[in-house]
Amino acid sequence: MADKGEDILKEDKDLNETESEAAEDVTKGTDADKASDDKNESVKEENTDSEDTPEQDGTEEEGEDPHKKGKWKKNDKKLDALKAKNEELEDRVKRQMAEFENFRKRTEKEKSVMFEMGAKSVIEKLLPVVDNFERGLASASEEDRSDPVYEGMNLIYKQLVDELDKLGVKPIEALGVEFNPEYHNAVMQEETDEFEEGIICKELQKGYTYRDSVVRHSMVAVAK
Repeated sequence: MADKGEDILKEDKDLNETESEAAEDVTKGTDADKASDDKNESVKEENTDSEDTPEQDGTEEEGEDPHKKGKWKKNDKKLDALKAKNEELEDRVKRQMAEFENFRKRTEKEKSVMFEMGAKSVIEKLLPVVDNFERGLASASEEDRSDPVYEGMNLIYKQLVDELDKLGVKPIEALGVEFNPEYHNAVMQEETDEFEEGIICKELQKGYTYRDSVVRHSMVAVAK
């Protein structure tokens, strides 16, 4: 009888343990389902956040960080300022180059004018020497022209005239041409049947030009 009671107590104990284990399994299953649901909800939120996040394509989207937007505007202002400064410097360089080119041309022109003035001054001093050679050779008689001294003077005269011609010194045409005050200096008038009125009938002193500018006017007599 005692053994039978012990068996009944043992069966009750086993039954209680089985119920307790079943309750724990149910609790674990509920917790697992809840964890699974929480995980699925987290995945959904991540997907939603991923879909709502705009792609970084370099364009400005709504909801952008105002600090970043302000930084871009600041950089744009700096870029505009640098462009304006660059344009100002380029304009200044162009102006300076133009001024330098004008200065170079002006200097070359002044140098050329000074050279022309110096050359004319030297030529003016040589022309009387040429005049004296011509007077001396013209005054020689036929007998003197066969003299070696005359021949030597004539060679020196020709050499001097040739060198002046190479430099651009040319005699002004006068005898038999119409009087031109730009090249001729009339000192007298003569009556003559050989030339018409206004034509140069006598050359008293030869005139010369240097590179198309008059160094000395011809001294002439004009027919009337």
